[in-house]
Amino acid sequence: MKISTWPGAAVLAAAVIVGGATSATALGPTADQRLDGVIVVAGSTCTWTNAHTSANPPSALTVDRTTINAPGGNLGCNGGITASLNNNPAFTFDDAAGLAKTDAIDITGKQSFISCRYKATNITWNRDGATRKYVNQAFTATKTSGSFLCPGSVTTAAGDASMLFH
Repeated sequence: MKISTWPGAAVLAAAVIVGGATSATALGPTADQRLDGVIVVAGSTCTWTNAHTSANPPSALTVDRTTINAPGGNLGCNGGITASLNNNPAFTFDDAAGLAKTDAIDITGKQSFISCRYKATNITWNRDGATRKYVNQAFTATKTSGSFLCPGSVTTAAGDASMLFH
């Protein structure tokens, strides 16, 4: 296994930072306070659907990690990776600027016997037109614990993650 291309680290650092498996909704009020996510890193994809949020955008909200992580959620990754979210990320929205911001994402990823934990802070998202789909700006997550085989940090390129509130 090449550590520099091990997808688990970057996938985990961004897995909570979501993308849409369903169609985007208009900027008007949304009904069900849910969030779908996807991220593709180094050829591996992590996704989940219907995570619970504490409110609907543009109100400030938090995402309930227990509705992303198994057994309450359906976060899954291909490529032999497992992931879990360690925090309840908080989002704020600036509709006039078409932006969302996340306070922090704290993720643990495992592949075989290797476990890596990463944290990214102050992540900015660009809204996709007049929808509630947001696409990430580039960000770097720093290793907070795990195997010496884990990279010290991982970078997720702009556009490699998206989130869809519905």
